[in-house]
Amino acid sequence: MPALHALANPTRFLKIARPLTGALTWVGIALIALGCWAGLTQTPPDYLQGDSVRILYVHVPAAWLGMGGWSGIAIASIAFLVWRHPLAEVAARAIALPGALFAAICLVSGSIWGRPTWGTWWQWDGRLTSMLLLFFVYCGYIALARADADRGGDGRIPAIFGIAGSVLLPIIRYSVVWWNTLHQGPSIGLTSSTIDRAILWPLPIMLAGFTLFFIGVVLMRMRAMLATAKAEARMARMARS
Repeated sequence: MPALHALANPTRFLKIARPLTGALTWVGIALIALGCWAGLTQTPPDYLQGDSVRILYVHVPAAWLGMGGWSGIAIASIAFLVWRHPLAEVAARAIALPGALFAAICLVSGSIWGRPTWGTWWQWDGRLTSMLLLFFVYCGYIALARADADRGGDGRIPAIFGIAGSVLLPIIRYSVVWWNTLHQGPSIGLTSSTIDRAILWPLPIMLAGFTLFFIGVVLMRMRAMLATAKAEARMARMARS
């Protein structure tokens, strides 16, 4: 906990975040490029889905980060409400936009994948519907956080919303188990996978690349938010003097 409180200091955070932002972003981009090359040129088509299976290299990381982003918002919201860490609220708000973007990419790539596989662009099944709800919850959080900041709120309402929205995560995760849906069941586990290794091996590269890129973007947004807050505080001091 002392280490966490130390990182909550904006000056210490910025000292660490400045070099990490560029490093994580560019390493992530390099891994994404490597994963795209491997997935598009070095893997065979699926015996049933053909080349459309290659969408998984974008769809799965997008789904992972769409859900992981909201997990980050929930954790930051808890830290803000319990310990009042000054950076927790900033972190939650910085995560929201890229998290919403990856949730949207998940929905779009899933629809593109579903058209040749299922014969339809959209199906109101458990997985698709709950992921769409998560995207709307992201949009609601972004609007609520902006309104709270504009009216000079203390950040508690967006934090409570961030925690409450996490109820969707287990629903998304287990929807294909709880209900009979068009979406395929779990195909990747901790110890095994139903996807052939010849197709699967670029996926960890893409997951790592997108995750590092996501973290780099979040750090960049946090730094921008802190710089904006610092500039606004300086303008306020100048106006009072």
